[in-house]
Amino acid sequence: MKLAERVAVVVGASSGIGLAVARALAAEGVQVSISSRSAESIAAAGHTLEEEGGSVFAIAADVLSADAIARWHQATIDRFGGLDLLFTNCGGPPAGSTLAFDDAAWQKAFELILLSAVRMIRLAVPSMIARGGGSIVLPTSSAVKEPIANIALSNSLRSSVASLAKTLAVELAGQRVRVNHLVPGRIATDRVEEIDQINAKKAGVSVEEQRKRMFATIPMSRYGDPGEFANAAVFLLSGAAAYITGASLQVDGGMIRSVL
Repeated sequence: MKLAERVAVVVGASSGIGLAVARALAAEGVQVSISSRSAESIAAAGHTLEEEGGSVFAIAADVLSADAIARWHQATIDRFGGLDLLFTNCGGPPAGSTLAFDDAAWQKAFELILLSAVRMIRLAVPSMIARGGGSIVLPTSSAVKEPIANIALSNSLRSSVASLAKTLAVELAGQRVRVNHLVPGRIATDRVEEIDQINAKKAGVSVEEQRKRMFATIPMSRYGDPGEFANAAVFLLSGAAAYITGASLQVDGGMIRSVL
């Protein structure tokens, strides 16, 4: 994958897809800087990855805070001398319909999903350029292709991240920084479990029945494993994808029906 000795920053890496991406990068010889809001959780994740043989720097950072992002970035530079790869990631905002949220909820969702990504990229790009180029992957949601019922905040802001990725890909290509967009379908994470529980309650069925209903909408008849999603992220971050920028890659078991 042409990744050995590169430096990567992976956000939200204490569990789920973030941890899976950090693990897959570390297995390729990448030096990985990871964060999450919980100091205890990210320390445990860092310890696990180190036991697996990875070169890992773990730090607590809340992506809602510009200062926390800046401190994490500087600590990473101090530790590894620069960075080459960035995987933006964050949890989802509360579930609910469009008109159920006030201005404060919309503002917080904007800062969590879109502005945090802009802040991280703004800090990371100068180091990437100074080191001869880099790669950024922005994960979103299948909602950018087909809005999902009852998660209006996520639907709206994830689509903005998809547009951000395409815009940046054009703006940064001349400086040898690639930017791609990764679209998960139903990956077996805590967030998907939470959504299944909410939808099961609304439908008046068990979580197991709700999950079966979801499986029926996926041609491969199952949820994806976080490691399968991580493999796609590592490919896009790696030199194996050197001529790919501005792309959207779906990791969804065939669930998304749109042609483009």
